[in-house]
Amino acid sequence: MNLIKDLPLSIQVSKKIEDDIIFGHFLPGTKLDEAELCERYGASRTPIREALKLLAAEGLVEIRPRRGAIVPEVNPMTLCEMFEVMAELEAMCGRLAARRIQEDEKVQLLHLHKRCEEYLESNDSENYYEMNRQFHFQIYAASHNTFLIEQASSLHKRLHPYRRLQLRVNNRMNNSFAEHNEIVQAIIGGDETKAATLLREHVVIQGQKFTDLISTINTYTKQ
Repeated sequence: MNLIKDLPLSIQVSKKIEDDIIFGHFLPGTKLDEAELCERYGASRTPIREALKLLAAEGLVEIRPRRGAIVPEVNPMTLCEMFEVMAELEAMCGRLAARRIQEDEKVQLLHLHKRCEEYLESNDSENYYEMNRQFHFQIYAASHNTFLIEQASSLHKRLHPYRRLQLRVNNRMNNSFAEHNEIVQAIIGGDETKAATLLREHVVIQGQKFTDLISTINTYTKQ
């Protein structure tokens, strides 16, 4: 099953626009004209508008009064800070999940981990990311802390274009799955401290990892 093709048209279009923004087709400051987007993606105005709303909720597009949708500037420092906060939120989710996860949630987490492995083996980064996203949301849910789940989910959605892009950097998909494997063992084994540490390290991008991500964005932007 192809998860991407099974998604609603508006989400499929949002992912295409997302790629075109991150990879530099639509540069910061560009006004996203609905008619041009309809022609480019072969979609009607309704899914285009829905896609733009989704991207606006993630911070990848700004919808301004009387100006429509605009591609905002990407601030590397803000991006780094957001990843730092995301890492701490995920660490909290991992710690609480290791303490509170239910048996049915363990089964689901293992299932999602297995699906990630299948997409890794087929070198399918798009569907791997989609399953990876569900994997992380399952960990949030297993924390059984409603406020934390809301905050982690919200920031995850803001960062997801860049987390998705990371999978295309320096064998990241293989490393991501190896890290998932340790995370699963720690959570199911009830090791709160290890689960928190592993998730923090899994998400935070420092030093070379952050340089690689920004370099990749800049490389595509200049093409």
